[in-house]
Amino acid sequence: MGCLLFGMIDMELKLSAVFQRNAGSKRQKLLSFNHSQLTGEGKQDFQAVCLNFQCGRALVLVQPFSCYKRDREQLWQHLFLDPSQWWDHRFGKANPRYPDFKHKKTEEALWIDGRSTPKWVKAELPALSLGSLQRSVYSWTARISSYVRAGQEEKALELFHKMQKESLQPDTYTFVLVLKACSSLKALDEGREVHAKVIQCDSESNIFVGSSLIDMYARCGRMEDAFRVFKNMPTHDVVVWNSMIAGYVKTGQGYKALKFFQEMQKVKLEPDALTFVALLNACASMATLEEGRHLHLQVVQKGLEANLFIGSALVDMYVKCGIIEDAYRVFCNLQVHDVVSWSSMITGYVRYGQGEKALELFHQMQKEQVKPDSITFVSVLNACASTVALETGRHIHAQVLRKGLESDIFVGSSLIDMYAKCGSIEDACKVFNNMPFRNAVSWNAMILGFGMHGLGKNTCQMFEQMCQECAELNDATFVCLLAAFSFTGLVDNGCCCFESMTPIYGISMKAEHYSCMVDLLGRSGCLDEATSLIRTMWCPPHACVWRALLCSCRIHGNVKMGELAAKHLLELDPENASGYVLMSNIYAVAGNWESAHNVQQLRSKRHVYKQQGCSCLR
Repeated sequence: MGCLLFGMIDMELKLSAVFQRNAGSKRQKLLSFNHSQLTGEGKQDFQAVCLNFQCGRALVLVQPFSCYKRDREQLWQHLFLDPSQWWDHRFGKANPRYPDFKHKKTEEALWIDGRSTPKWVKAELPALSLGSLQRSVYSWTARISSYVRAGQEEKALELFHKMQKESLQPDTYTFVLVLKACSSLKALDEGREVHAKVIQCDSESNIFVGSSLIDMYARCGRMEDAFRVFKNMPTHDVVVWNSMIAGYVKTGQGYKALKFFQEMQKVKLEPDALTFVALLNACASMATLEEGRHLHLQVVQKGLEANLFIGSALVDMYVKCGIIEDAYRVFCNLQVHDVVSWSSMITGYVRYGQGEKALELFHQMQKEQVKPDSITFVSVLNACASTVALETGRHIHAQVLRKGLESDIFVGSSLIDMYAKCGSIEDACKVFNNMPFRNAVSWNAMILGFGMHGLGKNTCQMFEQMCQECAELNDATFVCLLAAFSFTGLVDNGCCCFESMTPIYGISMKAEHYSCMVDLLGRSGCLDEATSLIRTMWCPPHACVWRALLCSCRIHGNVKMGELAAKHLLELDPENASGYVLMSNIYAVAGNWESAHNVQQLRSKRHVYKQQGCSCLR
């Protein structure tokens, strides 16, 4: 039975009594009273206080009546005479109703701005030694919480270390906040120190602390440690299971997340919305459609399909599995659409080459007055680039400026790409020059943009500037660079760039780099060199490499080498119509109509069809 303890500064006395409520009466009678500890003058000056009446019994706390007669003046005097006996709650105080000072034993409270506060208090308070006042765990935790909410995790950890120096033992809420700060910073070492303190305080079995530890280790990529915490917990609720499942998803171990969910079902624990969101994200990351459909069925059976977060996760899962029709069906069945669900659907249309539908959906989103975020703008700008919708792109650029997102690196890079692909390289340069910060994506977009416009000299200058500013170089940078040299026909520059990738810049060669190099050599008529390069690849050539060689053979009408490229391409990628079409065109240009007809028959026999082209006028 919990109760609030009353007391006084000079003495504290607790006595017990038993109350019984009279039938049909609100009056309570004192049946028995233990007064064995009352001696001397104290017998006449005690007052019984009944608290927490329940089931006919109550704990009665008896306090000296003089305690309640004491005025605020005496309490403030006691604070100034012996401040070490008071908690200082001004530090991190969030609620004005909470007292500024509280006595450690009697829990008597004082407010600086209270009605009964003497006038001399505010004048004398600055002279009070702050070192003699000890801040309570509540005060420290409140201040730590304010820093975590404000995104200032470093200050929160610094405050936690100061708190420990005052020999205060953190409570469970303090641990949850500090572990959250460690998770945000991915500060593994600090997290381990907090974990040690948790064990010292015997708080590891607390469900909330345990979940926070699991989340911290997961964000730091230490799922082994997270699983160890999970195993050491005496009980597991759905929150703990969700932390483990989400941790596996975040660390790219989606298959383990699905397996963990099976273990969760074995203990007959009901999953909630967060469980399904994490699992659907796992299916999306692995593009496992069958498991995703099974989860969708469970969602429907539990009546959770209308949940906004689950609905958005379902849309994303179907999009990444390539089933855009099912994604749109789920999207339409949602009662409410937030920016996440709109963005997922728009991104899906862009990813599968349906830019027009993506733009239509964006206009519908604006009609419903849903405010787009940076992810939405990135997807819509990519749709404008794929459909060469320059004017629409300009309108979206204006919206970006109105919302103050022009400084966003990803939005800025998408604007560069959109303007470059829509034929306005000048606007792309303006956006690039106005960006306060640039990353590899921004530089790569500008390099590729110059190449697409045949500005080989500008491409070289941009790469040199990138190196001078010590910008990050990655494998995508050299893909864009080699593609730009292929567009502009700068074979020598391309060869020099390709040969210096690994020894000078430390970039490992991938199939995409070989594909660009084969395309560069092939377009310039160096088909023998392109074939020799393929033979020297450190790994088996991918379909994209043979496709690049086949395109070059079509340009130069080389039937023999085209047959070699087509043979390998159709073995590696028989479901793609481009190989059949390219080889058929090579035969047709050479006048070999019979072979061209045979290739078309083979394509029909394998039921491989070319997607019909379309054009639009703006």
